[in-house]
Amino acid sequence: MFVLTLTYTAPLEEVDEHVPAHIDWIKAGYASGTFLASGRKVPRTGGFILAKGDRAEIEALVAIDPFMLAGVTTYDVTEVAVSFTAPGLEQLKA
Repeated sequence: MFVLTLTYTAPLEEVDEHVPAHIDWIKAGYASGTFLASGRKVPRTGGFILAKGDRAEIEALVAIDPFMLAGVTTYDVTEVAVSFTAPGLEQLKA
């Protein structure tokens, strides 16, 4: 399991120009079964994604995020081993 943390490196006006392409990329991640949850940071300084797969696969996906291609964000990719979950979230312990 990976926690992907995005941090915007450009003004929100510039980030917003790339949101539609980023959303398409996010949807593809869900369709492939790689992404499990995602959303914005509050305040809006970036976002997060919970993902499953191997590190090489995850890093390859991060590299093609339209936000990365446009140079408006950085990523921190953290691998975690989930030990406990609330009922209904057992799949996170893969």
